[in-house]
Order: sequence, then C-alpha cells, then structure tokens
Amino acid sequence: MSAAQGKEDKAVGIVLVSHSKKVAESVARLAQGLAGGGTTAPVAAAGGTEDGGLGTSAELIAAAAARVDGGAGVAVLVDLGSAVLTVKALLAEGDELPAATRLVDAPFVEGAVAAVVSASAGADLDAVVAAASEAYAYRKV
Repeated sequence: MSAAQGKEDKAVGIVLVSHSKKVAESVARLAQGLAGGGTTAPVAAAGGTEDGGLGTSAELIAAAAARVDGGAGVAVLVDLGSAVLTVKALLAEGDELPAATRLVDAPFVEGAVAAVVSASAGADLDAVVAAASEAYAYRKV
C-alpha cells in the first residue's frame, strides 16, 4: 500500500444525500474538483431512490457510508428535510451506519466543498464537521 493509499484509508469519508441523484453526484464532483484535484477524501453520492426517482433512500445512504468508511469517521451532509429525517432514523437504529457517523448541519453545496477540502487535507471528523458547519457564515455580498 502506498503512502497516498494509507492517507486516503484514514481520511474522513463524506456522504452527500440529495433528493436527486444528479444533484448529489454533481455536488460530489464539484467538491472533489475544488479540493485540489489530487487524491481527495472518499466521497459518495446518495441521491434519489433505488428506482431513480426523487426522494431519499435509507439503503442508498447506508451503502454510501459503508463505501467511504475508512475508520476515521463519516460526515453526512443532506439537502432537505426528509433527508435529515432519514439519516437521523439510520443513526438512531445504531447498526445501519458506521459507528463514527455524524449528520452535519451545513449548507449542502458550500458545506460539501468545505468538508471535502478539509477531509482531503487530513482533518479529523470534528474538524471536518466544523469546517462544513462554518459554511453558514460565508457571505456572498
């Protein structure tokens, strides 16, 4: 295993949950692209339902979290209300998501970028959550 693989294995994983598969995948690509283009933290999109419709899927979210879990924790960012409820239900069940999984209160796009950038730089789960949450303070004017 190379040093880069070892670093990636220990990076905080990021799951992006949207009601739309295309939105989740696009935000994931944007965040990874803005993270510097090199090796980024593992990111998985969990958008829509299993049949390709709009909505959220506990199964897709759990599978995405399992894919990005390298042992350093998983940060989950969501777009809208029912996505929050789905992730909260999975966390309450206790065995559907990796043990160190956190639902992040952050704006979806800006928070995703901040989370991926900080996780890719080697930040721990608390720092990734803080960076994403701080995105609420980004001023556009």
